[in-house]
Amino acid sequence: MKTPRPTTKPTTDRAALLPLLGEVFRAHGYEGASLALITEATGLGKGSLYHFFPGGKKQMAQEVLAEIDGWFETNIFAPLRDPADPRAAIEAMLAGVETYFRSGNRVCLVGVIALGHARDEFAAPVNDYFARWQDALAEALRRSGLSVAAARRRAEDAVLSIQGALVLARARDDAKIFPRALAELKVRLLA
Repeated sequence: MKTPRPTTKPTTDRAALLPLLGEVFRAHGYEGASLALITEATGLGKGSLYHFFPGGKKQMAQEVLAEIDGWFETNIFAPLRDPADPRAAIEAMLAGVETYFRSGNRVCLVGVIALGHARDEFAAPVNDYFARWQDALAEALRRSGLSVAAARRRAEDAVLSIQGALVLARARDDAKIFPRALAELKVRLLA
């Protein structure tokens, strides 16, 4: 799978590099994200990359994971914790997930890292991401009337369904799988 080439001149904005790096890691995994692929995607040479990321590829991956985590915290986890309207928060979570993963056309980078050989290196942020997602969703489900145990099981099932649908949509190259899975998940979550 080819890494997207930059469409503009190389950036000198560190924040603008993170999405480019994220796509390299999504396409090739942490292990396969060579310096050559990273320089091709960013348009920056080795020296410039190490200027921005003195810790090398590990720091790049850590910062990309932190950016993803920040987006999910703001757009998915925090709204699920808001006591105002748990049903609306769950609906917003599903819409946000569909948008973020581009209706299943974008793999979950946190999942890619979790499944790769570098899993242990990034175990804490990967575990924290999934645990906070399940906890926030379980909290919303509990506020909508489920028991604590039922809310925990349904939240785990939801994250499993989302991640599994991403994998299956990608493996089958069928863009209809992910939105269909989210629609069915919505019925189960709001039942």
